[in-house]
Amino acid sequence: MTRRASSKEKTILVTGGAGFIGSHLIEKLMPNRVKIRVIDDLSNGSLENLKPWLNNNNFTFIKGNLLNSADVAEAVKGCEIVYHFAANPEVRVGTIRPDLLFQQNIKATYNLLEAIRKTETINKIIFASSSTVYGEASKLPTPEDYAPMEPISIYGASKLACEAMLMAYAHTYGFHVVIFRPANIVGARNKQGAVHDFIQKLTDNPNELEILGDGTQTKSYLLISDCIEALLLAVEKSERRVEVFNIGSEDQIDVNTLARIVTQEMRLKNVRFKVTGGVEGGRGWKGDVKNMLLDISKLKSLGWTPQFNSRESVRLAARQMLSLTSQTAPLLIKTT
Repeated sequence: MTRRASSKEKTILVTGGAGFIGSHLIEKLMPNRVKIRVIDDLSNGSLENLKPWLNNNNFTFIKGNLLNSADVAEAVKGCEIVYHFAANPEVRVGTIRPDLLFQQNIKATYNLLEAIRKTETINKIIFASSSTVYGEASKLPTPEDYAPMEPISIYGASKLACEAMLMAYAHTYGFHVVIFRPANIVGARNKQGAVHDFIQKLTDNPNELEILGDGTQTKSYLLISDCIEALLLAVEKSERRVEVFNIGSEDQIDVNTLARIVTQEMRLKNVRFKVTGGVEGGRGWKGDVKNMLLDISKLKSLGWTPQFNSRESVRLAARQMLSLTSQTAPLLIKTT
């Protein structure tokens, strides 16, 4: 069974489109004369992120929840492509409320797939997975075909479960799936992650910064603009029934370095770093992957290369976030 793409103007559904990655994707897609529909319950996203498009005739916003079958059926009706970004993005919540990740990630994805299989128009789904599906990989950089996949967090397990369902539905019901596993994506509108958390903490107390873990956690970071360019190229070039792509930078920095960059961008001096020591060998929390670096050679073979490395991505992300609350936003330029 294979679904055929419609010849008419495409209608694209973005679940979680009021959130961080979704809103940046929409910003890139809207000038292309496509029709965009967003479904979001605004639990993590904000209508402010979609403000430029709310009165555009080619844009439709549905305040709805993927756990509500009626909302999902309304959202998918007449669409050709689905970008599935809706999820609970908080990794740490799995240690105390694993049920939330089951409902908001796994069950929500199942509901979406059930609605999609009942349509005849949707021929491609793009899914935001996570690098956490690899767990504590023994091979760095970690390629897409790494095995065995052994997540160490409930969040990572929920994303891996979603991947498996998407693959099975694609083969059973005849549509295409593109799965991307991002590193730590940073930039304006991001309300999760170390850059956001450090800015908030230093705003409250500019003299001391608490760092979860031992500060040596080492990961790669990618600016949101690089992420969107990589994602769109992967979608354009994908031809197989199921494609999986890592998206990240080619280097790493540790959390202590990230903290120093944020304090520099906030023009703070003599800030005392207070590491908590963490759990299980210095992790920030149970399930925190301490060392992460993705192999991005598959995406590079398509012609994509990140414009910024991890250090530059963090610095520019901090500037973008700080500029949102400042009338004298600094100029965003490539730094070394």
